[in-house]
Amino acid sequence: MARVPRMRISESAQKILATGIYNRWYGICPSDFVKDDPVALQRWGENLVAWRDRDGKAYLQEDRCPHRGTPLSLARHDGDRLTCIYHGVEVLGDGVVAKVPGSPGSKLEGRCLVRTYPIKEFKGVIFAWYGDELHEEPASFDLPERLVSGEYEAILSYGEWRTPYRYMIDNNMDPMHGAYLHAVSHSMAAGSKEAEFEVVETNHGLRFQKKGQDSINFDWSEWYDNSIQGVCLEIPYPSTGGPGGNFGIVFHITPIDEVTSACFFWRHRKVSGWVKDVWRFLYKNRLEERHWHVLEQDRLVAEKIKPDADEHEHLYEHDMGVTRVRKILAEEAESQAKALKEAGFIN
Repeated sequence: MARVPRMRISESAQKILATGIYNRWYGICPSDFVKDDPVALQRWGENLVAWRDRDGKAYLQEDRCPHRGTPLSLARHDGDRLTCIYHGVEVLGDGVVAKVPGSPGSKLEGRCLVRTYPIKEFKGVIFAWYGDELHEEPASFDLPERLVSGEYEAILSYGEWRTPYRYMIDNNMDPMHGAYLHAVSHSMAAGSKEAEFEVVETNHGLRFQKKGQDSINFDWSEWYDNSIQGVCLEIPYPSTGGPGGNFGIVFHITPIDEVTSACFFWRHRKVSGWVKDVWRFLYKNRLEERHWHVLEQDRLVAEKIKPDADEHEHLYEHDMGVTRVRKILAEEAESQAKALKEAGFIN
C-alpha cells in the first residue's frame, strides 16, 4: 500500500486515504466512454463494470458475477440486463439476479447480489456515490456553482495519469508553481515570482491566495469539499483570448488505484447567449491545444514524482494550501475509519 506520511493516523485510515475517502460523489469517466456494451473500469482500487440499458440509462456495478466471480465486463448485453458468458446468469441494473437458466428457481434468483453504485450524469461525466457501509444512501449532488450556474459555459478535458490522486490535489492547491513550471505558457508569464500567501475560509472549504496580486497569474486556488471534492481556480487571459474574462478551471479527481488517477478538468468562462458559441469555437480551434500543453507540463512532473516522495519533503510557507488540504483529508479518513470500526465493519 502507498503509505501516506507525516499524518499520525491509524492503518485503517491510511488504507482509506490511499484510494479515496468514502461518502463523496466521484467522477467515473466521460459519458461517451460508456455505450451499450459493458466496459471494464477500475476506481478506488476496485474492479467495476459500466454499461447502459436499452433506454440509455447508465449503470455502475462491481465487475463480478455472483455465481463464480466471472467479470461481468465480459457479459452479453441483453437490453435491461447483463448475461454472464460462463453459465448464463442474468443480472439486472439494480444488482438483482433475474434468472439462472441452468437451474430455474435457484436460490440466487430475486436476490440483490451485485453491488450497484448510485450514479448521476452531468456536464458530460458519469458520477457515482462511493459510500461506506454506514452511508449507502447518497448525499445530495452539490457541484461548484461554476458548473451548475447558467452564467458559465464549461468544456471538459479528461486524462488518466500515473500519479497518486493526492499529488494532483497538491498540484492544484499550489498557485506558486504557475510562475515557474508554466512561466513559458501563453497566460502565466506575468506577475511576481515572489509571493506571500494567506488562507481564507469559505462556505465549502478554503481559498489559498496570494497577498496583493490577483488576476495577474495563477494567483489563487479554492478547495471545494461538499458532497464532491475539487479545486476551483482562475487563470487570467488577454483580450485576444476571446470573451468571458478570466479562464476558470474546476478540477476533480478520482483514484483509479493507489498510484493512478482519473483527472477531470472543466474549463469555463462567464459567457451567455450567442457568446457561448463564440467561446466554444475559439476554445476548440485556438485555445485547447495550448491548455493541453500546460496540462502536459503538470503531468510530466506529477508522473515523475515517486509515490513515497512526500515522506521526504521539506515544505515552506508556499505549501500552506497543500498542508491544509492534506490535514483535512487525513482527519476525514480517520473519522471514517473510527466510525466503521465502532460499527464492526473493520477491525
